[in-house]
Amino acid sequence: MIDTLANWLTASAWAQAAPAAASGPAGGLLSLVPFLLIFVLFYVLMILPQQRQRKKHQQMLDALKKGDRVVTTGGLIGAVTNIHNDVVTVQVAENVKVKVLRSAVASLRTDDDGGNG
Repeated sequence: MIDTLANWLTASAWAQAAPAAASGPAGGLLSLVPFLLIFVLFYVLMILPQQRQRKKHQQMLDALKKGDRVVTTGGLIGAVTNIHNDVVTVQVAENVKVKVLRSAVASLRTDDDGGNG
């Protein structure tokens, strides 16, 4: 009876061993593949386009000059009349000038954008 019980316990222990495919160094690396794929996909779809957009916006801010028509993040449309370090003076109407931070300039406005601004 004791022999039968001992055989049954050792058979159970062998049945619970890890499968051969998941053991060893190759099995550990294979379990990381899905995480690496998710990271690469996240980088390509989210981080890379945002970096490109930020770089393009920074180049636009660096290239600002007097006379450029701009739109601020607050929605004001006007012409740049003065640039001093990180402060830009924008004329939004006749005799109305507003000082905004250079980083508050959202985009340049071209003549074919339409509107009366």
